[in-house]
Amino acid sequence: MASEQITTGKDVLSFCTKCKLNLAHTIVAMKDAKSIAKVKCNTCTTIQSFKDPSTSSANKTRTKKKPTLTSKGSTKIISISDLWMEQLNKTTAKSQPYGIDQKYKAGDVIDHTKFGPGIVQNVKASTIEVVFRHEIKTLVHNKEM
Repeated sequence: MASEQITTGKDVLSFCTKCKLNLAHTIVAMKDAKSIAKVKCNTCTTIQSFKDPSTSSANKTRTKKKPTLTSKGSTKIISISDLWMEQLNKTTAKSQPYGIDQKYKAGDVIDHTKFGPGIVQNVKASTIEVVFRHEIKTLVHNKEM
C-alpha cells in the first residue's frame, strides 16, 4: 500500500513532550519536502518539534505492540489511517461494542459509537489506548457500574 505524502495539515504520530506519550499530532511546519519540523498535539494542543516515536525515551518502556510512526529499519512515515488499516488487517479478533464496564486486552477490536472501529493497543487497569481510523484515543474500561 502506498503511503500518503507528508504535508502540513496531515496527522502523524509523534512523542508529545507535555503528555509524555506517543500521540496523534497535526503537522504545522515542514523543514523540507520529507522532514517534519513542527507538530501540534491533538490532545493537549501544544505546538512542538516533531519527535519520532521510535526514538523517544518513553517508547523504550512501551510494549512491542505500541504503534510506531516508522517501519522497522525504515524512515518511511505512515499516516494514522494507514497504521489503523495495517493493524486491522493483522487481527483476527471479532469486533465487540465498546462499553466502559467491559474489560479489554491488547489486540481486541472495538466498535465505538462516535469514533467507529478501533484496535486496542495498550491496556492499563482502568484505561485502554485505541487506534481509530483518524486518531488514537485513551478510553476508560473495566469500570464497575
